Amino acid sequence: MTETTDGFRIAEEDLAIRGPGEFLGARQSGMPDFRVANIARDGKVLIDAREEAARVIEADSRLEAPQNRALKQVLRRLWKGRLSLAGVG
Repeated sequence: MTETTDGFRIAEEDLAIRGPGEFLGARQSGMPDFRVANIARDGKVLIDAREEAARVIEADSRLEAPQNRALKQVLRRLWKGRLSLAGVG
């Protein structure tokens, strides 16, 4: 961190050292609940997953189609009351 004054490079190093924190919820530091992906290493895969999730939500926003019902159950179980935070802002 002492080798550069480039804010983007410093932010990348900070991300690699401390992790991204939690996306939804109150925790402010540490790693999120990703069991497989690493946000710094697997950025492309995470972007692809986000795009696919957006396509699913655009086609079936309430996840009521038969092929999405299991996804809806998993999301409810994993995120419990925290899903309401996603609508804030």
